[in-house]
Amino acid sequence: MVTKRLVLTFPEKIVTKPITYRLVKDYDLAFNILRAEITADIEGKILIEIQGSKEHLDEGIAYLQGEGISIQDASRDIILDKENCVNCGICASLCMTQAMEMDKTSFELIFDKDKCILCGFCENSCPVGAIRLRI
Repeated sequence: MVTKRLVLTFPEKIVTKPITYRLVKDYDLAFNILRAEITADIEGKILIEIQGSKEHLDEGIAYLQGEGISIQDASRDIILDKENCVNCGICASLCMTQAMEMDKTSFELIFDKDKCILCGFCENSCPVGAIRLRI
């Protein structure tokens, strides 16, 4: 089994199509929607964690691309500038998934990309702009 986190960007013409249904039915993929921003007839962005065999995952991704959906690996969209981070802990105090935590001995920020859902709270709270999210 392979698991990936992907950001899917849907063009306006297909926002209302049952795309995720096809991933389950036709490609035997399991997924969890971690974050979604969808406006009918405008555009949609979904952060999903998707799981299945490598072959089915590749086929499902090819299907999505064939439908005009752009796909990005979510881990590429998380930027933490450790050199500018002052380890103030504001982001960690707001992080609902605990992707951002403070080390209890060194008081340095620890960031776990696998827990992040790209909500943006950390980016908006960082006083020095050391966190940037692109989705």
